[in-house]
Amino acid sequence: MAVEDLVAWLGEFSDLVRDFPANDFVFLLAPFICAVVGGLILYHTHTDYWEKPKRYTVPVPKQPEECKVLEHPSIKLPNSTAIQCYAPATGQLLGLVNPSTPAGIDRAIVQAQAAQEKWAETSFGERRKVLRTMLQHILDNQEQICKVSSLDSGKTMIDAQLGEILVTVEKLQWTIRHGEAALCPSRRPTNLLMSYKRNTVRYEPLGVVAALVSWNYPFHNLLGPVISSLFAGNGVVVKVSEQTCWSAAYYTSIARGALVAHGHSPALVQSVVCWPQTAGHLTSHPGISHLTFIGSRPVCHHVAASAAKSLTPVVAELGGKDAAIICDSAAPDLARIVETLLRGTFQASGQNCIGIERIIAAPGVYDRLVAALEPRVRAMRLGLDRDVGAMVSDASFARLEALVDDAVARGARLLAGGRRHAHPDHPAGFYFTPTFLADVTPDMAVANEECFGPIMTLLRAPSSSAADLLALANAPAFGLGASVYGRESDAVVRAVVRGVRAGGVAVNDFAVFYAVQLPFGGVGGSGYGRFAGEEGLRGLCNLKSVCEDRFPALGLRTAIPPPARYPVADQQRGWRFVRGVVGLGYALTVADRLRALRDILGNMKVARRD
Repeated sequence: MAVEDLVAWLGEFSDLVRDFPANDFVFLLAPFICAVVGGLILYHTHTDYWEKPKRYTVPVPKQPEECKVLEHPSIKLPNSTAIQCYAPATGQLLGLVNPSTPAGIDRAIVQAQAAQEKWAETSFGERRKVLRTMLQHILDNQEQICKVSSLDSGKTMIDAQLGEILVTVEKLQWTIRHGEAALCPSRRPTNLLMSYKRNTVRYEPLGVVAALVSWNYPFHNLLGPVISSLFAGNGVVVKVSEQTCWSAAYYTSIARGALVAHGHSPALVQSVVCWPQTAGHLTSHPGISHLTFIGSRPVCHHVAASAAKSLTPVVAELGGKDAAIICDSAAPDLARIVETLLRGTFQASGQNCIGIERIIAAPGVYDRLVAALEPRVRAMRLGLDRDVGAMVSDASFARLEALVDDAVARGARLLAGGRRHAHPDHPAGFYFTPTFLADVTPDMAVANEECFGPIMTLLRAPSSSAADLLALANAPAFGLGASVYGRESDAVVRAVVRGVRAGGVAVNDFAVFYAVQLPFGGVGGSGYGRFAGEEGLRGLCNLKSVCEDRFPALGLRTAIPPPARYPVADQQRGWRFVRGVVGLGYALTVADRLRALRDILGNMKVARRD
């Protein structure tokens, strides 16, 4: 009867909804929607008058007056210590940069130290003003910043907008809005024995910190450490890569310009570039309090060993072999997922530490993915004004071709690309054809080594189970990021999210954990430590634990009781007294605590030992 009543009620309710004169109330929706949207915009853009950003200008990098295309572009110049800068997409000479010497690194650190002493005394409000001004400058000049990045690293303008501008302004906005909450002193709980104490953790500047960053995103990789370091009250020295050092002075000036606009010393931010044999002087420098390293595992071994000389803590982000795991329940959403897989694989010509390096598909969607992806990859065009830009150099071309050849020899199907590309308009540019390998198996080198290039690999899971999907996903030694696609209510999706070995997981999306300032880093061969988010910001601080009296005016302070005072009159009675203190504070039952109280009272008075 109850079921019949419910069915009848639902039928009557449906009739009422169908007959409701909604058109008579549509006119109310427009002002309501406008009010909601306007309120959201006001909330997200409101700032106090005194925190309005200031405008400043930064000269753009100069190029040689004569356009010269190098026959064999290389950063090394015969018979010279200078770094030769070129445009990877065209081979055009951009200029020469003199590398820093050990003495130059010393000067940069000393200058940053002097500026940091004053900067450490600034309030969070003052630091926010600098970051807001920097944010406004980047928004005002984003096209120029992207053009410089495109010239220096070979990426397209879209890739630069996504990988240089979007993530940098997000980091600035997050730090402006949430940085103070992350670094305000935090209260911590106490216990029964110390109930008269107040516990606080304070986040104080470390001094001068350093970052050694990779070349794939020259603007974001330089500005990211600068933003966090400044807000934490530190000075910062960024060692940029020799591959993209032409843009470093311009990008450094953007950070310095914001400081100068608010009356602070530009020396707080330093950037250096040097050959590998000089880098150890920075990583082992006693004036550096913390190191962030973004690069490869082999280089990280040298950095960590060097930093150990001065016991400098290191956060290391070493790339990954990120898997995109496609469950059977993702079948209705494959059209959207294909677009995500293409962007996640070929963004920045695959030179992306959290790029999709492997696609692991359940059997129910595997063939459909092959059919959808093959023509799309084949149709991709190379060039700055096309789909996929250049690689930063040709240093990895032979390695990538060897990985493809090995996979084909072991049974993989090469459905697109697989070779370096001679661009008809830019024969000196460094291009690799967008590549698609299907039927890849976990024993192939291409399934285990980081490609860091425009290579899409597709692996078929033995079954649709979470265990089989995870066995493939967790096979390589890396563990930076991952993405899982499928219905959120699918038990397999939930199991894969729990079981995948990675520092970050995006569900039905790609790498978005980096775009919302969650802590970023990996496990295993992908490194250790985290930057970004609260954890990353606090990692650039000295975590000072402060324990103080809660009621000092009442005279409630710690006093050493007679049984524990020197000289100890009676060790046995004193031990029983201290045992009673421990029992009173930590015994698990009321009876045990009462016995502990008896120990305390029975051994309080002791005869003084002469």
